[in-house]
Amino acid sequence: MIAETLSPSRRLGKIYALEAWYELLKLLRMPGYLVPMFAFPLGFYLLFGVAMAGRMSRGFDMSRYLLATYGSFGVMGVALFGFGVGVAIERGQGWMLFKRATPMPPLAYFFAKLAVCLLFSVILTTLLFTLGATAGGVRQPLTTWLSLGGVVVAGSIPLGAFGLALGYWAGPNSAPATVNLIYLPAALASGMWFPMEMLPTFLQRLAPWLPSYHYAQLALGRIGFGRGEPVGRSVAVLVVFAVVSLALAWWGYRRDEGKTYG
Repeated sequence: MIAETLSPSRRLGKIYALEAWYELLKLLRMPGYLVPMFAFPLGFYLLFGVAMAGRMSRGFDMSRYLLATYGSFGVMGVALFGFGVGVAIERGQGWMLFKRATPMPPLAYFFAKLAVCLLFSVILTTLLFTLGATAGGVRQPLTTWLSLGGVVVAGSIPLGAFGLALGYWAGPNSAPATVNLIYLPAALASGMWFPMEMLPTFLQRLAPWLPSYHYAQLALGRIGFGRGEPVGRSVAVLVVFAVVSLALAWWGYRRDEGKTYG
C-alpha cells in the first residue's frame, strides 16, 4: 500500500537507492575485492611515503607528493575494478540478461555502480589523508585537504566511464588481466608511483598522452607539485576521455542487446 501511494518520481528514487544499497552489500561480502582495493594504496603509502620517504626524497616532500598520487592511484583502481571487472563478470554470469528482463530502469544498474564507486573513493581518500596527516606528518590548510580530496574523488567519474567500456568489451575471464595491464603501467607512466623526473625520458614524453597523467597533474596541482599543465587542458582531456569511453560502453551495450534479441 505504501509503494502505491508514492509518486512516480519517489518510486523511481527508491529503486535507484535500493539498487545502490544492494551493490554496496554485494561488494562488502567480497573481501577479495575490498582488501586489495584499500590495502595497496595505503600499504604503498606507508612504505614509500612514510618509511622510505627520507631516503628517497633528498629534500623533496615525498609524503605530500605521494598523498596526491597514491590517492589518484587508489581511486583509479576502485573505478576500473568496480566497473570494468565487475561489469564483465556479471555479463558472463548472465546477470545483465536477467536485469533486462525486469522492469528496473537500465540506468539504475549504472547509477548503483557509480554511487558505490564514489563512496569507496571517499572512504579510501579519507583513510589515506588520515594516514598522511598522522604517520606521514603532512601539514596543510583545511582548504587544501578539501580541494585535493575533491579532485581525487572526482577522477572516479571519467575513470569509471572507461572501466564501464572495458566491462562491455572484455570477457569475464580476461577482464582482470586486461585491467591490470592498463592500470599498473598507466599509473607508473603518469607519475603516480614516483615523480616524473625519476622516470625514463621516453615515459616522460609518453605521459602527456595519457588521461591518467592529466588526472594526476590536477591532483598534484592542488598542492603545488604539478608540472605546469594548464588546468583547462587537463580537464578537457578527461572530459573527452569520459565521453569517448561512454560512447564505447553504449556501443558494447547495444552489441550485447543485439546478440540477445537479434
